[in-house]
Amino acid sequence: MTATPILCTAFANSKRIAAGPLPDVARQAKLAFDHDRWAQVLIFDDATSELIEVDFRGTPDDVVARLPPPATAEDTQQEAAGPRVPGRPRLGVVAREVTLLPRHWEWLSAQPGGASVALRKLVEHARLGGQDKDCKRRAQESCYRFLSAMAGNETNFEEATRALFAGRRSAFHEITEPWTKDVRDHARRLAAACTE
Repeated sequence: MTATPILCTAFANSKRIAAGPLPDVARQAKLAFDHDRWAQVLIFDDATSELIEVDFRGTPDDVVARLPPPATAEDTQQEAAGPRVPGRPRLGVVAREVTLLPRHWEWLSAQPGGASVALRKLVEHARLGGQDKDCKRRAQESCYRFLSAMAGNETNFEEATRALFAGRRSAFHEITEPWTKDVRDHARRLAAACTE
């Protein structure tokens, strides 16, 4: 299976120095680190804005060699499935306890297919119906992670985060206008997914 590269963006202090696949960005970050040992070099995962830890010791090739390999779809499926055990596969069904009121159990028992089928249908319906909200929430969390790491000292940081979580794009743009250009532009790109 083909591996999906980790896409990321690197900053040295408040200057954007690289964006793209992790090995390429790590090389550029290593060069920036070697150029100015006092610079704060941070690499952010583009999907989550989680910080990616990179060991900058040695040559750029050494740095890249120590990076974790990109995950394949098969790795992700195996991680979600958990460890393999002998015997018949469980088909992803997990038994857990659910506490409901007696009237809820009565209603579930009266449904075609019984309680388990009815609960699965209800969860699936709610999951599909809430995808937009979940996507917006993840985008807000990603943007906030970046803002916390890179913009905490910027003017009106608190107001910007309030505008972000309120979904007010024009207010977010207005508040972030005086910020450092590269930080501002990256924050706005992240906020575009969760503001109107």
